[in-house]
Amino acid sequence: MLEITPITLKAANEFVTKYHRHHKAARGHKFSIGVRNDGKLVGVCICGRPVSRYLDDGKTLEVNRLCTNGTYNACSILYTAAYRAAKAMGYKKVIT
Repeated sequence: MLEITPITLKAANEFVTKYHRHHKAARGHKFSIGVRNDGKLVGVCICGRPVSRYLDDGKTLEVNRLCTNGTYNACSILYTAAYRAAKAMGYKKVIT
């Protein structure tokens, strides 16, 4: 069963470095979320300020990296968790 878990940027970046096919590790973040399957980390979501300065209004959050090992539904769970966390923190818009 898939379970959401908080994760450090360092651990999330290690996962991205190992599994992402073309992106490198993120430089910074507001928060990161992991998803585990039977205790094993199977995906991460790194959320931070928007890359575009025109969208960086303080009310918009961007999912800067989302990476999984291919586990079914891991991406959907991570996007949903990131959206819910952002809304709870007061963000008005979440972009990818």
